Amino acid sequence: MASTFDKSTHEVLSISRRHLLTGAGALACSSMLPGMARAADDSWPNRPIRFVVPFAPGGSSEIVARSTAAELSKTIGQNVFVDNKPGAAGNIAMQEVARADDQSTVILGHIGTLAVNPYIFDKLPWDPKKDFVPVSLLAKVPSLYVVHPDLPVKNIADLVAYAKKNPGKLSYGSAGNGSAGHLAFEYLKMTADIFMLHVPYRGTGPMMTDLLSGRLDAASVGAAALLPFIKAGKVRCIATGSTKRLPQLPDVPTVAEQGFAGFEMTQWYGMLAPSSLPRAHVDKLATECAKAVKAPDALKRLQGDAAEPIGSTPEQFAQFINIEQNRWQKVLKRAQVKPG
Repeated sequence: MASTFDKSTHEVLSISRRHLLTGAGALACSSMLPGMARAADDSWPNRPIRFVVPFAPGGSSEIVARSTAAELSKTIGQNVFVDNKPGAAGNIAMQEVARADDQSTVILGHIGTLAVNPYIFDKLPWDPKKDFVPVSLLAKVPSLYVVHPDLPVKNIADLVAYAKKNPGKLSYGSAGNGSAGHLAFEYLKMTADIFMLHVPYRGTGPMMTDLLSGRLDAASVGAAALLPFIKAGKVRCIATGSTKRLPQLPDVPTVAEQGFAGFEMTQWYGMLAPSSLPRAHVDKLATECAKAVKAPDALKRLQGDAAEPIGSTPEQFAQFINIEQNRWQKVLKRAQVKPG
């Protein structure tokens, strides 16, 4: 009887030990999973990151993107390179990045692609809310209103008077239909009740070539891209779209100061990722972007070109985009802006 009991007890204890060991092993494995997940997150990115800019080289987008990319390359563990992909008001690049699933492609979001294109195109080959996730608002750049030096215009009042005295004679250029420069000048035209012919280009660079040569009369471009030409006397700045005067141009009044209270026109740039990018990677990018735009070298470059570094969270950038879309949808409808 005792031997039977001992045998049964041994079997029960053996089974219990096996269950205990199995359970402990499972528990140990499960406790390792979060650490393994963190390790996997920490290993990203494991290849160079392609930072697509949906415009031709030149202009504020180039300055913001390259300043950010240079700093990210120092901290994120991989090289970050800028790839300019202009065309169709930024839609070609947006469509390409929306479909990217390599987890190493991001794009520069912009007032034109995010707050203009959804309202001027009947149908887009990409969805700003479904196909992309906001990462970080990188910088804001005040728009400057400039004219060719040969034009007898020194301020907004002169421009308004000249445009009304010479209907149909003045032209202004932009980086393309729906671009920030297009929006800025249409906003001014609507506010000042004047007419000027719009000439769209494939990027700020080509447009600036014609403005400097005198083939265009005026333009509105981000401060970063214009300051060198203003200081060299190759274009004349007649107003800033900022809410206060810029330290780099203390003698140039804002549009609001010149009789149009409440007028503000600021370009903005942020990083977007395809919606397929895991949230952990998005958060990591956002954290590094916030550091990048305020790193000493980037800060010096951006502020020297009148750009205001931001570095927001994904949630803050998403909220900002919604506000801008609501704001500019009304202006676009009233100005009847159409894609080229």
